[in-house]
Amino acid sequence: MQLLKPSCQFLKPAKLALAIAGLLTLNAPVFAETVEVPQMEQGIQIGDLAPGRAIVWSRADRPSRMMLKYAYNPQFKDAVSVRGPYALAETDFTARQDLTGLLEGKDVYVKVWFEDLTNARGKSEPVVGHFHTIGKRDDIRFVWGGDTAGQGWGINESFGGMKIYEAMRQVQPQFFIQSGDNVYSDGPIPESKLAENGQVWTNVVTPEVSKVAETLDEFRGRYKYNLLDENVRRFNAEVPQIWQWDDHEVVNNWSDSKDLSADPRYTEKNVPTLIARATKAFLEYAPLRPHDAEESERIYRKISYGKLLDVFVLDMRSYRGPNTANLQSQENAETAFLGAEQMAWLQDELKNSKATWKVISADMPIGLNIGDGNTAQGQARWEAVANGNDGAAAGRELEVARLLSFIKHEHINNLVWLTADVHYAAAHYYDPAKAASKDFAPFWEFVAGPLNAGSFGPNSTDGTFGPQVVFYKAPPAGQVNLSPYAGLQFFGEVNIDKKSRAMTVDFKDIDGAVVFSKTLAAEADREHEHDHHDRDHD
Repeated sequence: MQLLKPSCQFLKPAKLALAIAGLLTLNAPVFAETVEVPQMEQGIQIGDLAPGRAIVWSRADRPSRMMLKYAYNPQFKDAVSVRGPYALAETDFTARQDLTGLLEGKDVYVKVWFEDLTNARGKSEPVVGHFHTIGKRDDIRFVWGGDTAGQGWGINESFGGMKIYEAMRQVQPQFFIQSGDNVYSDGPIPESKLAENGQVWTNVVTPEVSKVAETLDEFRGRYKYNLLDENVRRFNAEVPQIWQWDDHEVVNNWSDSKDLSADPRYTEKNVPTLIARATKAFLEYAPLRPHDAEESERIYRKISYGKLLDVFVLDMRSYRGPNTANLQSQENAETAFLGAEQMAWLQDELKNSKATWKVISADMPIGLNIGDGNTAQGQARWEAVANGNDGAAAGRELEVARLLSFIKHEHINNLVWLTADVHYAAAHYYDPAKAASKDFAPFWEFVAGPLNAGSFGPNSTDGTFGPQVVFYKAPPAGQVNLSPYAGLQFFGEVNIDKKSRAMTVDFKDIDGAVVFSKTLAAEADREHEHDHHDRDHD
C-alpha cells in the first residue's frame, strides 16, 4: 500500500477511483469476511422424530437455501451432506428438511446453515444440534406441556427467561409433545406487568406482540418472539418436538363460528381469514412433517416409537362445530369435536396399533368444565367436551362416549390421555363405576402446564365419564392468573421401562422438582393399579 501512495498523488480523480477499485479486487479475500451473509436468529428446531427419520427446521433472514450435515459423532466424521429446500419470502424464509435413513438408537449430530442466492453464495454461521433416535433396546423418556407466553407473561430476562424449557432439557428427554397454545396470538405482551405481591414482571417486547395478531406477519411474529428466548432455542436444538395446536394460535376459544364483531381489539372481524393466516404461520414455524396433498394442512397424525409406544396427535379445533350449550341429545354437525374423518382415522389406528402404550395427545381435557360465556338464550356455553350437567353423554360428549365405547369393545388397553390447556397440573382417573355414561374401560388423563403463562384453576369436573381428581396443583383459592414468579408452572415427564413396560408419569415444576408421580403397570395389572394412588391432593 505504501508503495502506491506516491503515484496515487498524481492521478486524476477518475483514475484514482479505478486504482482503488483494483486494490479492492486484489484484496477480495480480506473483504469477503465483512460481506453480509444470511443470519439464523431463530436457531434450529427438530421435530416429529420417528423410526429412521426426523424433521430439521430453521429460518434465514433473506432468500437462501438450507444446507445440512449430519453424523453420528460430534466431530462430524463421515458426515452425510443434504442440500435442503429454498427459504423464500413466501414462507417467511422458513425451511424444513426431513432427514431419512437414520440409524436407530444413535446420537445424531446436525449442522445447519443457509447459503444466499447471490453469485457470491454467502454462507451463514452454522447452528449445531443433536438428538437421539430411539432404538429397540432403549427405554423411552419424553416430556409434554403447553401454554407459552400467555396472559402477557412473556420473556422476562431478569427472571431467567422461559426457564422451564431449561428444566425440561435437563431431564434429557427423547422428545417433547407441545400440547397446544404454543403462542397467544390474542394476548398482547406489554413492556411490564404487575404481578402478585406487588412484583413487576418485565418483558422483552417486539412490535408484533404489542397487539392482537391479525396480519400474517403479526401471527409469524408470535413464533419469532418465543424463539428470542435462549432457553427455548437451546431446548429446540436438542429435543425433537411434536406440535399440535389449540385456540390461542388463532384467537381465544375459536371455532368456525367465532364472532369478533363486538371485540374492539380486532379490525379484521372475519374469523376464517384469521384462521387462514394463523394456520399458515403455524405450519411455517412448527417443525412438523407436512401431510400430503390430500390434506396439506392436516395436523392430526400418529407417530410410532416401536413396540413400546404409539403417539396419536389430535386436532380438536379444525373440525369442531360451534361452541354451544352442548346439550344435544343426538350427534350432528353442531356436536362434532374431532369430526367424522379424524374419528374414523383414530379408531382405525388404535385398533391396528401393536404398541404396548397408546398415548393420545389431546389439546383439551375430557372431563373438566371449560366455559365460553353464555349463549344468546342465557345458557352456559362450553368450549371443550364437558357440559357441566353431570348426566348421560350429550352434545360433544356423545362423540367421546362413542370413542371410549369402541376402545373398550375392541379391547384396546394401556391407553393414556395427555393434555394441557387449563394452566395447572392434574391427574384424573376416569372410573366407569362412578360415571353417568358407563360403557368404557377405566383410563388416566394427565394435564400439564402452563410452561410460561398465567396459572389458573382448578376447574370443576363433569361426572359424565366419572373423572376422579387424584392430584392437582393450582393457585390458592381466589387467586388467578399468577405469574411465573409464583412457581406454579408445570411440565409432565413420561418414562416407559423397556424391561417391565411400566409407564411412570411425573409432574415437575419450573425448577424440575417432582410434585407428583404415578406408575402404571402395562396390560393385565392395569385394572388394579387405581387402588394404590401414589399421592393425594397436594
